[in-house]
Amino acid sequence: MNKLHLKIGLTGNLGTGKSTVAKLMEKYGAKVLDADKVVHQLLERKDIKEKLLQTLGRDILTIEGKVDRKKVAERVFKDRPLLKWLEELLHPLVYEEFEKFCTREGGICVLEAALIFENKNQNRFHYTILVYAPKEVAKRRAMQRGMSEEDFNRRWERQMDIEVKKTLADFVIDNSKSLEETEKQVRGLMYRFNQELKRFC
Repeated sequence: MNKLHLKIGLTGNLGTGKSTVAKLMEKYGAKVLDADKVVHQLLERKDIKEKLLQTLGRDILTIEGKVDRKKVAERVFKDRPLLKWLEELLHPLVYEEFEKFCTREGGICVLEAALIFENKNQNRFHYTILVYAPKEVAKRRAMQRGMSEEDFNRRWERQMDIEVKKTLADFVIDNSKSLEETEKQVRGLMYRFNQELKRFC
């Protein structure tokens, strides 16, 4: 039996704090599925693994025979057609898993994912939320976590301009100030979503 649910797409550019906002949404009752974790699981699925080996070669495996995600990332980020191939392989499966997740969990169901707008997937959700921080703030955070400036710039350029995303999102959470400020915004949104769910009950 399908449980009543709201599908929320939570996105943001590198270093803007998607995971911080996702944890806060969980704190206030949302069920969150992390697209990155789903991808990690998919990479070990037998049929997916075979396709990866056919296209990328066996040197993407660890000594234990698992897919080395770092090696895969290094290969595809340097080769746009290869990256497109990988996204077309994995992204539909991520959304399949999200649909199952929503049906199973019910309530406010959130997919935390980076490329919602880039891949024009916003219509898969009832609402989209952009976690916003200016580029310089995002860069500082990413570099504090050990990312090089070069790596940050390369990945940031691959994503849609965050100012454009602000115009596409249904809601924007400004995560450039204090955690308390961010939590206040999340709390307000979660109240709104819960009220909307109640109207359908």
